[in-house]
Amino acid sequence: MKLTSQVIITANIEDTVLKLDALQQGERFVKIIKEDTFLVEDAKLAIEKAYMASEETTVIILAAKTFSPVVQNKLLKVIEEPPKNKEFIILAQSKSTILDTIRSRLPISVLSEEREEEVLGLDLYQLSLAAVYEFIQIHKRTDAKAMKHIIERISKEAMRSGSYDLDEKTLTLFSNAFLALDVGSPPQFVLNTLLLKLLARKKR
Repeated sequence: MKLTSQVIITANIEDTVLKLDALQQGERFVKIIKEDTFLVEDAKLAIEKAYMASEETTVIILAAKTFSPVVQNKLLKVIEEPPKNKEFIILAQSKSTILDTIRSRLPISVLSEEREEEVLGLDLYQLSLAAVYEFIQIHKRTDAKAMKHIIERISKEAMRSGSYDLDEKTLTLFSNAFLALDVGSPPQFVLNTLLLKLLARKKR
């Protein structure tokens, strides 16, 4: 881990901030850490801080569980052309929520947390219409926050299984599912749409 501009994907944001603190050697730190969602006003504050003149290197740490597309687009220009001696480190919980425009400008590192993943309850190797229906019924009252976690697990297991034709268009299904949940689409509808489209891409 270095104090240079990057995106860090981590399940434990608090712990990762402490690890970054331990790397500090004379750099000035500016931290904007949100418990849940990074807001537009937080992005404005980050931009303000970035344009404050400073001779020493300033590391601006922006941390939250989620960064909406609006917030990321707001930060894009200052990330693209950072003022002198400014480094941006974004901490988020899911890689799939990071826009392609940000990914193309900042390296992404995924911290592997030693945590045992709970059983998903859906066999992605042998996905069928009946299994999709049953899984949707189980999760018909799951909220958006928990659904994001489920969709992330589905995306990982679908890739790991090698059972699907995952072209670029199909991979955008996962990021679109996160965006749909962010704008308030019903979690069950998002899950239903994703699984049916994924089923259509299953290798015969």
